Amino acid sequence: MEHSTGIVCPLMVADIGQVLPMARLLQQRGGTGRLWLGQSLRVETHQVFATLTGMGVRIPMGSGVALAPLRHPYDAAMQARSVAALSGMPYVAGIGPAAPEFQRSLRKDPYAAPLAAMREYVSIMRRLLAGEHVDFAGDHYHVRGRLVPQPHSGVELGLGVLRPRMARLAGAVADVAVTWMTPAHYVADTLVPALAEGATAADRPRPRVATMVHVAVARPGRDIRRTALAGAGAHLGAAHYTDMLRRAGVEAWPDDPAAGADALVKSGVFVSGSADDIARDLDAYRRSGVDEIALNPAGVIQSEGLGAAMTDLEDIFTALDRLHG
Repeated sequence: MEHSTGIVCPLMVADIGQVLPMARLLQQRGGTGRLWLGQSLRVETHQVFATLTGMGVRIPMGSGVALAPLRHPYDAAMQARSVAALSGMPYVAGIGPAAPEFQRSLRKDPYAAPLAAMREYVSIMRRLLAGEHVDFAGDHYHVRGRLVPQPHSGVELGLGVLRPRMARLAGAVADVAVTWMTPAHYVADTLVPALAEGATAADRPRPRVATMVHVAVARPGRDIRRTALAGAGAHLGAAHYTDMLRRAGVEAWPDDPAAGADALVKSGVFVSGSADDIARDLDAYRRSGVDEIALNPAGVIQSEGLGAAMTDLEDIFTALDRLHG
């Protein structure tokens, strides 16, 4: 599989100017890296992608991840196909179930069986995107109909993956496993085998792995541990992320995000050092089975602003070019 390096914009976008510099940087690099966005509850993620396309940005894009409780899989398929059709570039529709608290805020009850719900969701999307008439009544989703035909450049389906059970499901139904803050050795030793197991059972190819990696260049006056806490603090307060990290040997607990941030830095999951150091350290992810790396400058954006984050991204890409020729 071909390796690529993209960027994840770590903001809930409120203005296109927050994401445009990252998109332009990837465009200047020939569109070889993907621009990823998580779920924005300000300006909706797919509309951000459509706006970038209208501004002439032609690069691969992906949601990492869109939250399933916000939309029916029919609408999710239509939104993803719309981005692919407007941009003329392949799109990764990454989906995640969200935390139970978020599910409960939008549904009568949280998913009784999150894995079964995601299997239904992604399977419905795949059949709709293939042009099928779908008549399906599951435990979580019902649909009877098809998408109106519309040419597009291709949609791949992704699942947010942190732990082995979701990885096995992704192996069975997804094209891409989207991981956040997952240590390289954990990807290699835990997630990739589970993905392969699910793919083998379903008699299909193993999904690609796309991993969002926190990065910050070490600079005079920059406190890397504070930067890590600024960028990863929200995830370090979430039980499912800290459970994944502890499985990987990183001591993180949801009641102490500051200690978790220290552990991220100490373990190298928050990748720092010189730009050349970071470029070399990212190769550990490629050797571990990661096919797409998305540089996540969340800590620098949150603590120092977009300009400082863009300087980091430009320096890291220059170092990657030096390393890989």
